[in-house]
Amino acid sequence: MLRRRPAAPGFTLLLPTAFWIFCHVSGAHGALPTTQKCDEALASPLPHTAFASSSVFSSGYAAGYAKLNRRGGAGGWSPLDSDHYQWLQVDLGSRKQVSAIATQGRYSSSDWTTRYRLLYSDTGRNWKPYHQDGNIWAFSGNSNSESAVRHELQQGIVARFLRLVPLDWSEEGQIGLRIEVYGCSYWADVINFDGQGVISYRFKMKKMKIIKDVIALRFKTSESEGVILHGEGQQGDYITLELRKAKLLLQINLGSNQYGSILGHTSVTTGSLLDDNHWHSVVIERYRRNVNFTLDRHTQHFRTNGEFDHLDLDYELSFGGMPYSGKPVGGGRKNFKGCMESINYNGDNITDLARRKKLDTSGFRNLSFSCVETHTFPVFFNATSFLQLPGRSDHNTASVGFQFRTWNPDGLLLFSNLDEGTLEVSLKDGKIAVHVNVTTFPKINRVDLSSGSGLNDGQWHAVRLLAKENFVMLTIDGDEASAIRSTSPLTIVTGGTYHLGGYFLQTLFPPTQHSFQGCMQAILLDDQPADLHAVERGVVGAFENVSLDMCAIIDRCMPNHCEHGGRCKQTWDSFSCTCDGTGYTGATCHTSIYEPSCEAYKHLGRSSDTYWIDPDGSGPLGPFKVNCNMTEDNVWTTVMNNLPAKTTVSGSSRERRTVLQVNYSASMDQVTAITTSAEHCEQHVAYSCRMSRLLNTPEGSPYTWWVGRGSEKHFYWGGSGPGIQKCACGIDRNCTDPKFDCNCDADHRQWREDSGFLMYKDHLPISQVAVGDTNRPGSEAKLTVGPLRCKGDNNFWNAASFTTPSSYLHFATFQGETSADISFYFKTSAPYGVFLENLGNTDFIRLELKSPKVVSFSFDVGNGAVELTVHSATPLNDDQWHRVMAERNVKEAVLQLDQTYRASRLAPAQGHTRLELFSQLYVGAAGGQRGFLGCIRALRMNGATLDLEERAMVTPGVKPGCQGHCTSYGMYCHNGGKCVEKYNGYSCDCSTTAYDGPFCKIDVGGFFEAGTLVRYNFPPEATAAASKESKAASAHHLTPQEVNLTREEVAFSFSTSNAPAVLMYVSSKTQDYLAVVLRQNGSLQVRYNLGGLREPFAIDVDQRNLANGQPHSVNMTRKDRSITIQLDYYPPVSYTLPDASDTHFNLVKTLFLGKVFETGHVDPVLIERYNTPGFVGCLSRVQFNGVAPLKSALRSSVPAASTAAQPDAQPAALPVSFQGKLVESNCGASPHTIPPMSAATDPWHLDNTDPDFPFNEERVIPDGVNRNSAIIGGIIAVVIFTILCTLVFLIRYMFRHKGTYHTNEAKGSGEAGGESADTAIIGADNPETIDESKKEWFI
Repeated sequence: MLRRRPAAPGFTLLLPTAFWIFCHVSGAHGALPTTQKCDEALASPLPHTAFASSSVFSSGYAAGYAKLNRRGGAGGWSPLDSDHYQWLQVDLGSRKQVSAIATQGRYSSSDWTTRYRLLYSDTGRNWKPYHQDGNIWAFSGNSNSESAVRHELQQGIVARFLRLVPLDWSEEGQIGLRIEVYGCSYWADVINFDGQGVISYRFKMKKMKIIKDVIALRFKTSESEGVILHGEGQQGDYITLELRKAKLLLQINLGSNQYGSILGHTSVTTGSLLDDNHWHSVVIERYRRNVNFTLDRHTQHFRTNGEFDHLDLDYELSFGGMPYSGKPVGGGRKNFKGCMESINYNGDNITDLARRKKLDTSGFRNLSFSCVETHTFPVFFNATSFLQLPGRSDHNTASVGFQFRTWNPDGLLLFSNLDEGTLEVSLKDGKIAVHVNVTTFPKINRVDLSSGSGLNDGQWHAVRLLAKENFVMLTIDGDEASAIRSTSPLTIVTGGTYHLGGYFLQTLFPPTQHSFQGCMQAILLDDQPADLHAVERGVVGAFENVSLDMCAIIDRCMPNHCEHGGRCKQTWDSFSCTCDGTGYTGATCHTSIYEPSCEAYKHLGRSSDTYWIDPDGSGPLGPFKVNCNMTEDNVWTTVMNNLPAKTTVSGSSRERRTVLQVNYSASMDQVTAITTSAEHCEQHVAYSCRMSRLLNTPEGSPYTWWVGRGSEKHFYWGGSGPGIQKCACGIDRNCTDPKFDCNCDADHRQWREDSGFLMYKDHLPISQVAVGDTNRPGSEAKLTVGPLRCKGDNNFWNAASFTTPSSYLHFATFQGETSADISFYFKTSAPYGVFLENLGNTDFIRLELKSPKVVSFSFDVGNGAVELTVHSATPLNDDQWHRVMAERNVKEAVLQLDQTYRASRLAPAQGHTRLELFSQLYVGAAGGQRGFLGCIRALRMNGATLDLEERAMVTPGVKPGCQGHCTSYGMYCHNGGKCVEKYNGYSCDCSTTAYDGPFCKIDVGGFFEAGTLVRYNFPPEATAAASKESKAASAHHLTPQEVNLTREEVAFSFSTSNAPAVLMYVSSKTQDYLAVVLRQNGSLQVRYNLGGLREPFAIDVDQRNLANGQPHSVNMTRKDRSITIQLDYYPPVSYTLPDASDTHFNLVKTLFLGKVFETGHVDPVLIERYNTPGFVGCLSRVQFNGVAPLKSALRSSVPAASTAAQPDAQPAALPVSFQGKLVESNCGASPHTIPPMSAATDPWHLDNTDPDFPFNEERVIPDGVNRNSAIIGGIIAVVIFTILCTLVFLIRYMFRHKGTYHTNEAKGSGEAGGESADTAIIGADNPETIDESKKEWFI
């Protein structure tokens, strides 16, 4: 059903001009009623002769009886045959404004019409179908013979003749119809333009400086080119409205003070297919640089280029063409040919002035104030149409011509069976293709021609084809110079019949195309114009599904439904959008492919990087790049600017300041979107000065100021705040001169600086800085404006908790007529609930959790309710966050859940497209029913975030915010990191892990020089927490300071080029220990001594040399006797402690990394073989039973032990210390993941004796290359090795006495028992002295 629609929105010019514009526009549309309602019955008072029809069943069923609620004759009109070629027509006597139409069936019968189309015309010729919602509209009719069904016309029409074409009718009877037309009288002055004459409107003054304009007129034409109005001035200003390729082009230039006036040029195009010889309404409203350009109620608002506001015109404004006295304008512009009416310029009725001869009309040969109609007779084809027309038969020349217009790239235009062959003219890929087949037994002669390109552009194109003996010529659009000719052998004998627009019969040479969708006119067959009037009367030819005297072409790309710069492509039936390169996706390029903020990227598990963001989603702002820095606590968004650091400023004074522009990598509107939603923003500014004052005194006028958001000037500097004319030192009271509030204001000859952060985000970012004191001798200044940095995204975490089923939030009506998108997160434990709902009269939109696994999106735009559902594989009431995205546009509707489940539904080919809502938007319930229990977060509708928290603060049953983010986002905390709840999100606590970063994924490692060690004294609670089994087993007999372990978990990665070395050593208060060492050959060995064995249990993990400078990872777990070790990414290997071994690691004491320096028992073999000179290389992500000793050492503020004699001289509260030089580095970070190798393919595996070794270079390298390459490579390697050995010898000789240190470790210290390390060293009879250079050389 047709609904009354709100009027098109008015233009958004400044308020002081609103009344002025209203006064001038009120008379711009002809004599339309302004006070009375346009709702008079127009058909009932008419005589019988005003009605006509295609046919009549009998005299009692004549068209004159088809008046609403009348019972004359047989009670209404019925045709002779009920088919799709019938129509009922009414002549209103003169042009009327039509606002509504009503229908009834034939009185007391089974005859009625259930669906019909409405055509209208001024002349009873060249009919135009009524359009609505981008389609030829089909009205719903009656369901019985008595009730009347009335439709208000969304687009009011002006016409004299109306024609109703029944599409469907009663199944019980036939077509029956009574009608009424509602509207009012219409009158307007009309002028016919013959393409020669021009109306000149002379100004009262020679030069006019115009700040505001209203120009209104209506026109109709069958020409695609022509100037409608033009005015210009000597300063270069101009305004031109013209038709170009049947589109309306407005060009305006108010001037510019840069590079002449060329930068002021503004060009805007609107409309399409305006050469249809039907009336079109144009209104141009301008105030200063703001312009509203309206064509047939579709308004474009734009601002002109340049800097000026006035339109400077000289002498006159001309209508219908270029002025005779004007300057020559290139381009060969044609004058307008057609009709105009109701021409108004700033309140003056131009048509009335011309009628009263108040204007210059001398250019007209014969000025006519009535519209001279053209005599074209268009024919409209659809996919099942054809038109059969007669031609000459048995003639030796075939000559055809016609004009066509279409959007389809392919179609059959004309086909004819010749006496001995066929003739075809078709459209293929937008080109005209001609195929002539002639059979001359036993030979077949064929001629193929092709010409033109892009002929499916909706414009009229002329085709002329001449075929005769041995000659064929094809001409497109009358361009004889580009005509295509063929002189192939050919004999033509015409068959006498032509099919246009379709051919569906069998023939020896069938056409390449079979149908055509489009229009044709000016048809010439064998040099004779086709008599289409005779065809319409059924006297000549035949046709099927053809609409005569009408071209129902529609431009589906005007207005363009493709948003955000998407390119529109169309066929006859539909359009599509190409969104490549726009940053948007969907059927209409509506939905952004980027996240709205850095915060959103973080919660997708992304790390710090450069990202595209789109803060307003589907809104008008485009995507742009920012730097995202994800820290443990915050997410920082950084927008860079183009001002170089320490930009020198000179030659400025208070009277003539130097203004520095600060341009960003995003527009000001885009940056504003970031600052608006951010929790905090800051921008660092620094002013370095020498005799250059900054702000003067608080009472004085500032020398320098800066401009922020909204183009407002600000007189405070970094470190201060709004309204306080001070610098940071003035706030802290530590300026160089206490009499001033800025260091630079002291005006010293030495370099000073005032710097700090500007943090009032409503003023940021800085767009300009005006410096005003660098023109004195000796004055210098340097300015630095840092990037804008913002943290947080309030929109992303804006949430509300619904605690009762009847609670809801309400907002203003959702405005999403032709395009609407909704996205939000929800979490709940309830099985159902309505997320949101908005209602209209019959339209509505609703999103709902229908069951624990089903989300529903339902709506109605007037075509009946539509529901989309997505089914989740797992329950959605799991109290975790789920994301819902829904979109509806004129092409389709889409519902998406968790970016995994998706449902879509195409919009109907014809029907209502506008979603009209009037109630408030309800969030959390539907009219108080099926209320939602849970949380809704980040609710965005058409790119705008609804402030749920603010509304929840004043709504009972709804609480602002929502806790429990870790249930959904905790999975992003890796490597044992703990998710910590925050009011507006979550963070990962990495303190108990060996990792750092926002997601605990960054390895923490260090570089060890020779002699560097890390010592970690275990607090008992640290190890106990990681070994619940040992705690339960031993708590009954251990003191709080003593813990025994039956389980260890060890993980670390390393890289080194030196062996042997101690990687990790864990000591105890007994003789138990655990050691991980590199042997002399670089292989890894794990040593366990838990008691019960005479020798420590040693595990040789692998025979490879791991001291190869590459990173390697070690993961080891022991539980009781079972030991599992994984090296790098090879499969884990299991080992078992001997039965005689104890399983308790008794009284763990200290963990060492890099070197052992223990006061208790130490394995003498370990000290002698592996402890000297110590580990040199990198260790990373070291973890032992939940303790991260290396990270603790690097993150603590404990200095390295000053001497080896005092290793325990650290505060008791800090269990970690280190000795030597320890530098944080990730050089030992975990190696990249590689697939595990089997023993058969592992090149390092010792058991691999397969003769077909997979890395055999002789087999990989082609013959003839491998031997020569090997010989050359060997020679080069020997030379390089010799040189390096010489260099190493020389360097070690030079440094042999520099920077050595001595470590004396007693061999028998293991027997010292409880003696201190000092006692063991001093008491040793034969101490071993080790001299080692601190310099390590990696070759």
